[in-house]
Amino acid sequence: MSSGELIKTADSTASAPFDGYLQAFWEAVGGDPRHLAQVTVTGSGSAPCAFAYTDFATAAIGAASLAVAEFVSLNAGSVPSVKIDRRLASFWFGTSLRPQGWVSAPQWDAIAGDYRTADGWIRLHTNAPHHREATLAVLGVVGERDAVARAVAGWLGSELEATIVERNGCAAVMRSVQAWADHPQGQAVWNEPLLHHTLSTSGAKPTWPVSKERPLRGVRVLDLTRILAGPIATRFLAGFGADVLRIDPYGWEEPGIVPEVVLGKRCARLDLKDATDRATFERLLGQADVLIHGYRPDALARLGLGVERCRELNPTLVDVALDAYGWTGPWRERRGFDSLVQMSTGVAEAGMRLAQSDRPVPLPGQAIDHGTGYLLAAAAIRGLTTRLTTGAGCAARASLARTAKLLIEYSGSQGDLTPLVPEQQDDLTTQLEHTSWGPAYRLKPALSIDGTQMQWDYPAGALGSATAQWR
Repeated sequence: MSSGELIKTADSTASAPFDGYLQAFWEAVGGDPRHLAQVTVTGSGSAPCAFAYTDFATAAIGAASLAVAEFVSLNAGSVPSVKIDRRLASFWFGTSLRPQGWVSAPQWDAIAGDYRTADGWIRLHTNAPHHREATLAVLGVVGERDAVARAVAGWLGSELEATIVERNGCAAVMRSVQAWADHPQGQAVWNEPLLHHTLSTSGAKPTWPVSKERPLRGVRVLDLTRILAGPIATRFLAGFGADVLRIDPYGWEEPGIVPEVVLGKRCARLDLKDATDRATFERLLGQADVLIHGYRPDALARLGLGVERCRELNPTLVDVALDAYGWTGPWRERRGFDSLVQMSTGVAEAGMRLAQSDRPVPLPGQAIDHGTGYLLAAAAIRGLTTRLTTGAGCAARASLARTAKLLIEYSGSQGDLTPLVPEQQDDLTTQLEHTSWGPAYRLKPALSIDGTQMQWDYPAGALGSATAQWR
């Protein structure tokens, strides 16, 4: 396929992109294909996009919801019906929080964004202070956007990308879909499964009280994730009763993201380089049912918490992880975020081309992060299902770049091309959420599972506001 062609669907048997996406997500987590019939879609409309954005969002939430329904069936005897509102799904792939009387912090650092290089475009990701410092050091300028733009214009994109990455910063050149397919990392990722999945040691079957109303009550989830896919996964699990304990290092903040993603969680701090704190973490890990982490593949191992050590501490753990650029290939340890992956994999270039724009056109929201987040949630719940029925733990691995491949594959046509009706007041919950930052409303859930409630036990709370212990 040349970069000038429209992206073709990879499965001509799918009646719409939604069907292809849902099948792909569900197959990736090992779900029973007969259960797909339990998912129906309500609502209408699609977000304007070069890709089937709304179908993708609806299917991702649908797969995670179906995993919950299947889990419920272990005691209920049959899989309850699942309904996904495609309009609300589109909105949840943006932000769900609506502050009342206060304003959320900006999601982007002042110099983060797209810049024209001598031969194309590059995106700089500078939200974390150390990533910002690395980029400015390479460019030799202070943090002023015009100065950054002038400096970037003198570089070839690939050279600047490589230099920033070498300095432990984050940047991505805009490539076409074809250029990414020809790139060594693109070739590696495109040969990976959507989800790497392996079973581990079998042990005693757990005794969770799987109720239809709150199916994940009693499940302990240790959350070592940050911006953005992992926190979306654990927010979803918390919505069905899981005890989610998020662990961050001291001093780490995400002011533009945290209020959105910590709903239903308790957030504590530990320094995993400190022997006492690491011992606390190992005790928590030994008592956990699920570990979800978004560290680069080598990071936990350097802290003495590699795969073998985690299995030693908890042989039947459901171990779910993600990275940015895949688990094989020369970039497998590269730092990355949704906005960078959109540039690398051709998503932003396709958007620019189809919109006839003169600059990169990203997706309406960070759909690669969100889609991967719901895939992680589905993988975790399917892992719990396996553990409850067989006693076996498992490991699952996903990546943003591989999720981007799925988005691209099934975007040959759109489902419902009707524009989405803008958000209305009755799309929001009627009860205020008293967050650490002030009162807010949330979007209503985009899903419903017959007989099962999605609700959160805690409002969004600041990082470090809880102690590092299970409730």
